[in-house]
Amino acid sequence: MADVSGSKMSEEKEAEIELKKRQKRPWDELHKSGKIGITPDLPETLGFYDISAVRRREQREAADPSLTRFISAELTRGYFLEHNEAKYTERRERVYTCMRIPKELEKLMTFGFFLCVDAFLYVFTLLPLRVLLAVLRLLTLPCCGFSGSRLLQPAQVCDVLKGLIMVLCFSMMHYVDYSMMYHLIRGQSVIKLYIIYNMLEVADRLFSSFGQDILDALYWTATEPKERKRDSIGVIPHFFMAVFYVFLHAILIMVQASTLNVAFNSHNKSLLTIMMSNNFVEIKGSVFKKFEKNNLFQMSNSDIKERFTSYVLLLIVCLRNMEQFAWNPDHLWVLFPDVFMVVTSEVAVDIIKHAFITKFNDITADVYSEYRASLAFDLVSSRQKNACTDYSDSVARRMGFIPLPLAVLLIRVVMSSVKVQGALSYTCVFLCYLGLVTLKVLNSIVLLGKSCVYVKRANMEDKLFETPAPPPPSSTSSSKTPSRAEASCPTPPGESKMEPAPVTLCSPPPSSSCSVTTQPSPRTDLFPPQPADHSPAAPPPRTPTPTPEPEPPAPPLSKEEEEAEGEEAAAATELKHRTPNKDLLEIDRFTICGNRID
Repeated sequence: MADVSGSKMSEEKEAEIELKKRQKRPWDELHKSGKIGITPDLPETLGFYDISAVRRREQREAADPSLTRFISAELTRGYFLEHNEAKYTERRERVYTCMRIPKELEKLMTFGFFLCVDAFLYVFTLLPLRVLLAVLRLLTLPCCGFSGSRLLQPAQVCDVLKGLIMVLCFSMMHYVDYSMMYHLIRGQSVIKLYIIYNMLEVADRLFSSFGQDILDALYWTATEPKERKRDSIGVIPHFFMAVFYVFLHAILIMVQASTLNVAFNSHNKSLLTIMMSNNFVEIKGSVFKKFEKNNLFQMSNSDIKERFTSYVLLLIVCLRNMEQFAWNPDHLWVLFPDVFMVVTSEVAVDIIKHAFITKFNDITADVYSEYRASLAFDLVSSRQKNACTDYSDSVARRMGFIPLPLAVLLIRVVMSSVKVQGALSYTCVFLCYLGLVTLKVLNSIVLLGKSCVYVKRANMEDKLFETPAPPPPSSTSSSKTPSRAEASCPTPPGESKMEPAPVTLCSPPPSSSCSVTTQPSPRTDLFPPQPADHSPAAPPPRTPTPTPEPEPPAPPLSKEEEEAEGEEAAAATELKHRTPNKDLLEIDRFTICGNRID
């Protein structure tokens, strides 16, 4: 009986072992080897894992690398942009800024264009009248007597010098043959003309940058207080230098106009296409540079001047072509498509350039309203009684636009294109002059009204009505140079000398209107004044803030703390002698190389 029971027990054990071997799961060995792990989410039945569920899971996992499952995963995959809300909000604001750039930029360009028109019409309309009044004053001096110390006022002296420069340069331009220059340029190859046109653009910018310095040096030399009588002889070399500059600049612009005329009259229009593509090359040279707000202001002023000059060159080209076709109005429609292409490319390049500059440098579109307010402040301040400079000279310094060479060339082209003979012709010329005067006056009135609105919106009207105070006696500025003489404009009373006022972009420094159009100079109100001797009537001096008696003695400093204090003292000394950052109203120099502001 024991043997039978023992054999039965052994058979049951063998059957159980065989059952276990048949039910042995294939993942046990994998689990032991570490290739896969048993997940807790699998269904469990009587202590064992469900084999059918595992097999279904294996079938699904085996189907994972299929293309269908990959595509379905790509089509149903989800993501949430709100997890990075700040990033995408910033990107949306950049898009809105780029969409606002064309409108804001064209507002600035339109305002600046009419500023250039006002300064340009001044040369043809009011400047001859002012010169005539100055000549009448000279002629009537023997009758009226020498009541004053000056024969002419400084503004009248500058007007007479401008008139003489215009007359001499116009006389010299008569010896330059425009037709010969046109045919000489037309005989050159297209590539050579393209290189010449690029060189002329660079030379025009350099002439504009240095030319106003020559004219300012002449005006100051002619009007500065003379210590000796023979000091007046120094005006002569400055005058001839100014005449030479205006003449060369006028010839340079004439060559530009001739090259553009050749491009218009070419049969295949290849030169015109190359010249238009040159504007798009400008995007490459400016977009990928770092620009601050002040540098962008300089670039905007340069673009305004460049656009106005382009329009005057197109006018000269149209006048020359209409003369060649006996003023046939049908030929004007032949020129219209080319003119439209040049103007459209100029506007498109400016918009693209400014849009990407503001995008890459995180500049908002509202900055153009600040630029417009700064230009308006120049116009309003030049109308004040204590203005330091004429408005046309202020525009020249701000934008690099000098109207004298362009005016000389336009007079030369008009006089050669239009024949004036007989009383009727002179009557038409007189009526045209009256029309220009009317246009100048209306343009000035509208610009002055708009400028007052822009200045008021920018909260800068308080700077216009501040009364100037006498300069401090400690001022050591010399009156021998124009920059120092103009920088000596007094500051208004009540300005704090102890606490430095923060310099912001939209608000000018609290100074009188004469400091708007002068050279940028270090502000003395950013530094504390020198200690002065206290008189008995003066209030007692303030007690020093550190009182060593009640305070306990300070613990000895370590070497690291002493080195840190030494670095702070050196930084403070360097900051004391450092020139503060200039805001928009202090920038009046036309820079070319990279639009840098020193």
